[in-house]
Amino acid sequence: MTTTAPPPKDLRDFYEDPTVPVASGTPRSRRQARMLAEALGPAAAGPRTVLDIGCGDGTAAATAAPLLPGHRLIGVDWSQDALRRARTRLPYAVRGELTGRGLPFATGSADAVLFSEVIEHLVDPDAALDEIRRVLRPGGHLMLSTPNLAAWYNRGLLLAGIQPVFSEVSLRAIHGRPGREVVGHLRLYTARALREFVTAAGFEVVRLAGAPFHGVPRPLRPLDRLACARPALASILLLHARKT
Repeated sequence: MTTTAPPPKDLRDFYEDPTVPVASGTPRSRRQARMLAEALGPAAAGPRTVLDIGCGDGTAAATAAPLLPGHRLIGVDWSQDALRRARTRLPYAVRGELTGRGLPFATGSADAVLFSEVIEHLVDPDAALDEIRRVLRPGGHLMLSTPNLAAWYNRGLLLAGIQPVFSEVSLRAIHGRPGREVVGHLRLYTARALREFVTAAGFEVVRLAGAPFHGVPRPLRPLDRLACARPALASILLLHARKT
């Protein structure tokens, strides 16, 4: 029998629950950080300001930091619990939101934004990209990662009539798909949909790459790494775009 958790009062209460996972896999974080380091270049040319929006507990930003020496990395999250944990890993972590009052940064003040495993949790992703675009300078970089609805195993699961991995129908329990953790995914993207969505928001897509998913069972991980060669089949989509 499936057990259910007490219902959250609203979605924000759900994300303030310290038992909800807020960290992503290290392989994804490293691949994304390498893409960002290549885009920014060495800090000798001038330190850049990088915002990790939706930083969670700071694990992803801390993983990226050694690859971005000399650059200024600032974690941003709405959850106070996540920020308390992030401040143990990052020198700067501030509270901010992508809707409502917006981010606590001036227009055009950021050189790059890390947006890792966040967009799939948002009620209004259009407003989120508008706010990210506002804080980026012209030509600034957006490094976005999100689960792939069309990952290689999800294609097989759908054919078998099984709910795809990453997709959720409830905030209380898992129903109809593999996995154990409820993480609050509201929206999922294919590679094509993500490209079109980001382009429509006023960005130029520079590169789309794939990354493995840390939750894939160990015997299947070699296949998951191979799938990264074709982003449309990869577990995680890594997108690099620039503000036009």
